[in-house]
Amino acid sequence: MMGIGFPELMIILVIIMIIFGAGKLPEIGSAFGRSIKNFKSSMKEAQEQDESDQVEEGEQSSIEEGKDATPEENLTDEEKEKLARKKAQEEGDAKDKAMKDAADSFTASLPRKGSYDFSKDQEKG
Repeated sequence: MMGIGFPELMIILVIIMIIFGAGKLPEIGSAFGRSIKNFKSSMKEAQEQDESDQVEEGEQSSIEEGKDATPEENLTDEEKEKLARKKAQEEGDAKDKAMKDAADSFTASLPRKGSYDFSKDQEKG
């Protein structure tokens, strides 16, 4: 069988140094480390996405059966945070709509461009 020991690793390292040079080795190592880190984080995100999809499917099936959504005390921390973010988003959207409506009503109360008649002010004065 092929066992890679210390002498074989040294030979591989010498060949890599000859090909890439000693100055490029830290860059190659850091790039390799970043790629492994990105791979792990993407796998974790994919796993979390799968779990959240399963939770959403479970919630939809319970709603379809006529049951209420799970009470807040039975939710995990992640589900509670998700619910809090959803509520905050809805409240923010409502506030944004109210502010937009107020701004639109104020803008509607302003005189339109070209509707001001300077000659009428001169007659009064």
